[in-house]
Amino acid sequence: MPLNKAVRAAIKTITRLSSGEPIQKTYEQQRTAEDASARLTLASPRCRIDDFSATASDGYEIPLKVFTPLDIDFSLRNGLHVNDDFRGTILFFHGGGWANGDVDFYSDACMRTALRLERRLVSVDYRRSPEHPFPTALEDCYEVARQLFEGSLLYDVDPEHIVLFGDSAGGNLAAAVSLLARDRGEFKPRTQMLLYPLVYDDHSITSLFDSVRENGEDYLLTREQIEGYVNMYIRRPQDRTSPYFAPLLSLDLSDQPRTLLMSAEYCPLRDEGEAYAARLQADGTEVVCVRILDGVHGYFLYPSVLSLVRDTYRVMKAFLDGENKTVGEDPAWLGLLGTD
Repeated sequence: MPLNKAVRAAIKTITRLSSGEPIQKTYEQQRTAEDASARLTLASPRCRIDDFSATASDGYEIPLKVFTPLDIDFSLRNGLHVNDDFRGTILFFHGGGWANGDVDFYSDACMRTALRLERRLVSVDYRRSPEHPFPTALEDCYEVARQLFEGSLLYDVDPEHIVLFGDSAGGNLAAAVSLLARDRGEFKPRTQMLLYPLVYDDHSITSLFDSVRENGEDYLLTREQIEGYVNMYIRRPQDRTSPYFAPLLSLDLSDQPRTLLMSAEYCPLRDEGEAYAARLQADGTEVVCVRILDGVHGYFLYPSVLSLVRDTYRVMKAFLDGENKTVGEDPAWLGLLGTD
């Protein structure tokens, strides 16, 4: 489905203006801009935000923000009553190429997700590259997940209703946490949602995946930026072949959580994400794979009034509520797996 010509021209212009310098030289400026943007976030009275932390294996305190939907009831007779109102817990890993993004920058998206999906959301402020290269972010996310599943982080968590969720680099971390959990055997995630995740090791012009070439120039995230983020994240060249960096390279993708994988039509990571969904299904995992039409990488942070964002929540809610058959019934997206 072709993008509107005016929209495509605007996206192309923005991409060209923002991709002049290597990401290694601009990530700190981007952090500053994100910090300024985060200060403009307005809290919702229908969502309580609490600050927590989890202790990493090396003693570092990993900051967390917990977003809890509230049921607010007021009457003249009984006054104001505010109660927690959620159906499960989402453990969220934010995107940003492992170097950008943080829990404050994602606060608006996290509040929106908690309210629309009617679930408490725990957002992890994992340590970022290049200051903390692979596998630090993964180990931070894994440790938070381990404590959440064992019940030592929040007392009222049902492990059967914990959902791992991440976008972009956060989707990479969610997929890697699921693999690591299987291999270490300390806990067992039942459900994960991956939004345009990075799951492969090659984003050069010779990549196996056509979307890297088709969408790697003019759609906000370029293949050069992806490679820049990857080079800041990995500690050594051998890390590129680790399945905990590039889950698609794993020889065994069995025993993984029920998965929703959402790709975006004009995202350079589209094809590798969809290939990952197909591999998961081939290895025995229940998978729903949906491509959001007209979507570009990073659209999840756009205002919720946009149809792309509304469609994303509709798909996620149907998946979490066990209504897979409804996922393939809308022209705004293309159901690829598990929607029959």
